[in-house]
Amino acid sequence: MIEDIARVLSVGPALVLTGAGMSTASGIPDYRGPDGTRRVQPMDYSEFVGSSGARQRYWARSFVGWRRFSAARPNAAHHHVTRLQELGAVGPVITQNVDGLHQAAGTRDVVELHGNLVEVVCLTCDARVDRPTLDARMAADNPGFDVDSDEIRPDGDVRLDSVDVERFRAPICRTCGADTLKPDVVFFGGSVAKPLVQHCYDLVDAAPSLLVLGSSLQVMSGLRFVRHAAKRGIPVALITRGPTRGDDLVDHRVDGELGDSLRSLVEAVTAGVTAARP
Repeated sequence: MIEDIARVLSVGPALVLTGAGMSTASGIPDYRGPDGTRRVQPMDYSEFVGSSGARQRYWARSFVGWRRFSAARPNAAHHHVTRLQELGAVGPVITQNVDGLHQAAGTRDVVELHGNLVEVVCLTCDARVDRPTLDARMAADNPGFDVDSDEIRPDGDVRLDSVDVERFRAPICRTCGADTLKPDVVFFGGSVAKPLVQHCYDLVDAAPSLLVLGSSLQVMSGLRFVRHAAKRGIPVALITRGPTRGDDLVDHRVDGELGDSLRSLVEAVTAGVTAARP
């Protein structure tokens, strides 16, 4: 099947869609187990905007989780995607991840469908601050808050006891003074901006094929692009572990670990490129 996917990529650079499975080898777990069941319940958008208490809870957990999340580094799968780009086998990458690891691995033309945790926006006045700066401010406002956790979640937070949450001072916006700072990412229950969704549809339309990596396609955010490609007759290849919601839509399917599978794909593509040279 890897050779079949390599032949699909030989037609022209595929559009890539990646999910949380891309980053599990970097120490960032995905939301769901192999059977598609959700492992963790992240805070959703309505809860976050609904009360100061919810925002305090989010920022306390995120402050602790950021230490491990920000230390994550690209794994072999990220680097293999970059190599496939260099070989001309893949083009732009749409990622559902908010960790920035594709860019850290040198991948170009990355579209962050759900945003990136490194950016923070005020919901009241639209002021922005980068996360490292905000993290330093939260540390200064919470001296002695040395709670630690060996847990990490895909959105960067952790579980904390309520006693720890209650003593944490949540950040406020230095422009308007509101406590409505939010990571510039799409929370569960939120929606991706329509112009960005349309841009992704346009990328699908322009691509000779779609390569899906590390996604269970359980949420419509990514599944819609697979459905769109299938409807347009654009070949879809998928590499991930376990069943997905889009299995009936794909032309080529590999159930396996991404690092090994993508290494094999790079080798197959490289062999094809070498064989095609005069």
